[in-house]
Amino acid sequence: MTLASPRSMFISQIIGTAMGCLISPCVFWLFYKAFPDLGTQGSAYPAPYALVYRNMSIIGVEGFSALPKNCLTLCCVFFIGAIVINGIRDLVGKNKAKYIPLPMAMAIPFYLGSYFAIDMCLGSLILFVWTKINKAKADAFGPAVASGLICGDGIWTLPSSILALVGVTPPICMKFLSRNANTRVDSFLNS
Repeated sequence: MTLASPRSMFISQIIGTAMGCLISPCVFWLFYKAFPDLGTQGSAYPAPYALVYRNMSIIGVEGFSALPKNCLTLCCVFFIGAIVINGIRDLVGKNKAKYIPLPMAMAIPFYLGSYFAIDMCLGSLILFVWTKINKAKADAFGPAVASGLICGDGIWTLPSSILALVGVTPPICMKFLSRNANTRVDSFLNS
């Protein structure tokens, strides 16, 4: 797809892995210092995977008896439902299948959190409008734009943590007032 040689892709993977080995611990340290409640439920960064992996390890050690009542039955029903929905999508053809939701896409918010579902919805609406305006460009550049938006959402966490380290807390508001009006607003907000 990228018309790059396998050798150049392998070298870029080595460079990316080496950079990740250096950058990831530094970014974790930055988050650890910036957010004292890192990883706790209800915080800005609740670490949803930590809870998932903890519960998976509990089930691995204690077995299915560690699950809440009827949880295993519910999992089996949704598993069969996902297979049925995917089967229906395969049977109805490509034109009608686009109107049937993907079970995996419906499961992502339960796994990652609701904020990701909002991002996916907005991205889907943008792609829908873009397809109506210019289908060829939407088909050609849609995946690249979506990847860029996902990376951009992830990249914003770094400046956000730096701002938190220096004491800037949301919401960051901009106001264009005269000096006298600005002084009055600031005194009102500080009281």
